[in-house]
Formats: sequence, C-alpha cells, structure tokens
Amino acid sequence: MTRLSKYLLTLLFIAACITAHAQQNMLTLQQCLDIAIRNNLTVKQTGNTLLRDSIAFKQSKENLVPTLSGSASRNLSQGRGINPITNTYISQSFTNDGYGLSTGVTLFNGLSLQNNIKQASLSYQAGKMDLQSAKDQVTINIITNYLSILDAEESLEQSKSALAVSKETLDRLETREKQGANVAASDIYDQRGSYANNVVNVVTAQNTLDAAKLSLFQLMNVPYEPNATFQPLSPAELVGEYGVSPEQIYTTALQQLPVVKSAILKRQSAEKNLQAQKGLLYPTLSLGGGINTSYSSASQNTSYFDQFRNNYSTGENLSLSIPIFSDHHLKNNIALAKITVLDNVYVEENTKIALKQNIEQAYYNMISAYKRYQAQKDAVTAYTESFRISKIRFDAGVLTSVDFIISKNNMDAANLGLISARYDYFIYSKVLDYYQGKLTL
Repeated sequence: MTRLSKYLLTLLFIAACITAHAQQNMLTLQQCLDIAIRNNLTVKQTGNTLLRDSIAFKQSKENLVPTLSGSASRNLSQGRGINPITNTYISQSFTNDGYGLSTGVTLFNGLSLQNNIKQASLSYQAGKMDLQSAKDQVTINIITNYLSILDAEESLEQSKSALAVSKETLDRLETREKQGANVAASDIYDQRGSYANNVVNVVTAQNTLDAAKLSLFQLMNVPYEPNATFQPLSPAELVGEYGVSPEQIYTTALQQLPVVKSAILKRQSAEKNLQAQKGLLYPTLSLGGGINTSYSSASQNTSYFDQFRNNYSTGENLSLSIPIFSDHHLKNNIALAKITVLDNVYVEENTKIALKQNIEQAYYNMISAYKRYQAQKDAVTAYTESFRISKIRFDAGVLTSVDFIISKNNMDAANLGLISARYDYFIYSKVLDYYQGKLTL
C-alpha cells in the first residue's frame, strides 16, 4: 500500500469517526418528544392523579358488595358471676371465649352509592383526558421549540454567510487602501463598521440558537448538551390557505381536544356527586346477619370443640335508618356540591372561550406569517438583484461605501425575515393541527 493510500484511508477513518460522533449527538424530534414526556413532572403527577381516580372508581363499585367481618374474644371472670352455660350464679374464676361472623349490605340509600359510582367513573375518564392533555401540551411545546431551533440555525447560517461576504469586501478594500485606490477615505472605515455589525449579528444569532437549545433541554428535563445537533425537518411548501376556517377548527376541537373533554366530564362528575349527596337525605335500608358461638371453662364436663359446635347461634336483621337531624351537615354538603357544580360549569365555559380565542389567534398569526413570507420572497428577490448591481458598481468605484452597505443590509434583513416568516407559519400551522387532533411530526 502506497503512502498516499494510507493517508487517504486515515482521512476516511477520521471522517467516519467524526460522522459517527455527530450522529450520536444528533437528536430527532421524536427522540425529544419521548424524552420530554417521560421526564415531565406534570405528566407524572397527572398520571398519579389518574391512579388515584382509578382506585376511587374501583372502591365505589366495591361499596355495593356485602361486608363480612369476624370477631374473637376471651373474657376472664373472677368472684361471683353468671355461668354462660347454665345461666346461674357461681363463685369461681373462669374464662369465656366468643367467636362470630357478621355480614351486611345496603339495600337502598337514595341511590347515593350508584351515583357515587357514576361520579367516580366520570372523574376517572376525566383523569385520562387530563393525562393526554398534559402529554399533548408537552408535545406542542417541544415541536414549537424544536422548530425555533431550526429557525435559529438557519438564521445563524445566513448571518455567517453575510459575515463572509462582508469579510471578503473588507479584505478587498484593505488591499485597495494600501494601493490608494479607494474612492473615498471613509470607504475602509464604513466597511470595517459594517463588518463589526455582521460579527455582532453572528454573535446574536448564536446566542439565540443557544437559548433555544437550552430551552429545549429544560423542557426535556435533562442536562444541557451545548454540542448537541438536531435532525433537520423537510416541511412541505407553504400552502397559504389552511383549508378550514377558524370556526371549523373550533367545532372539531370541541369534539377532539382532551382538555375540552376533561372539562365536560368533570362538570358531569360534579353533577353526579350532587345527586349522591341528595340521596343521603333518604332513609337507608340495610340487611344484615351473623353467626356466633362460645366456650366457657365453667362447663368442665364439655370439651372445647363440643361447646364450639353446640353453642352456635344465627341471626338476621333488616334495619331502616331515617335521617331526622344531623347538625345540617347533609344540607351543607349538598350546598357545597352545588357550588362545585357551578365552578365546573364556569371552568367548562372558560375552557371553550379560551380555546376559541387561541384558535383564532393562531389562525390569523399563521395567515400573517404566510403574507409576510410572500412579501419577503419578493423582497429577497429584489434586494438580491439590487445587491448584485451595487456590488458591481462598488467594485467599479462608482458607488459609495454607504450605499453599498445599505444595499447589503437590505438583502441580509430580507433573507432573515424570510426564514422567520417561514418557521412562524410552520409553528402556527402545527398548533392548529393540534387543536384538530391531527398533529403529525
């Protein structure tokens, strides 16, 4: 193998290592979403609330099941007492053991138990919607921030490109200055100032990118990695017309959006809780029964197990409890339940109002971004051609440095404005997709 071949192989190996390392540090949008949802504390807390709602729902159903309890006791009697076997007085020390099983079930209590089941079921369903809503909020925040990073990256590249052009022009003027060929004495200083401004623009763009990356890592709740890179997206061309009106988006959102479903379910749950509280004003009918047996050491002629077998008794009871006066706590609980219903009605209405306003705002922001994008496209075309002509005239010495710098700045600003408008459009269109339940990556 020749020395050149070895050299080329070494370069290829180094390039492969650099590429592999870069790929390891590259994050995709899906990876960012997975990490953020997994680490988000609000999502975790909402998940815990859902678990509590699940347990409460399960318990509400089990409240209909008959209860069963057992008991065991031992009593020591000394001196004169009643023999539990003969029911006569004796004067001696003896022990008495008692065992029992009892069961009971509520037959009717104003349908309070049944309404508690419905209330807990609705709360559980609302909890599911809350969990999905928490995940959706993380998703939209991550997508928005991810697009902001891509926006900042393109803006940084544009600023670096402008800096390179400015540096090239400055170098040429520096050479001409040494040759005494500049048209005006101020040309070199104007260009030095323009170059310094371009350096500031690059620093500002880099700071913006760093801030966007830091924000994303904070959203993912992981340590910041300054050297991390992000996989570019290939969004479709801007379509301009979104295809549906804000009213149509709002109608769909009312049916699709978890936060709306949650508000409706919580209002319905509060209504069922009110019915359950009202049910407690009705009489409660209960059925119960039990079996008992005993042993006494006073009966010395009968064995323990014979007494256990012979002394058992059974009983059944049907009881009716009528609430007459309970310190008004039942009525006060009903009053509180009514307030809770009203609170949830307000929350539902406010959720729908805020949703409509947010949809309208996102929709018109998207339309505004599209109009800016169209205008910026024309501006970029015009200012690019203007700069090309200005550069020719400036190099020929028939254009002042001030006019040349103005022409260049106009082109740079137009390019940055085009990037900003493009990503603003994508961000707001993703927000509208989210409201309709069709958010895609």
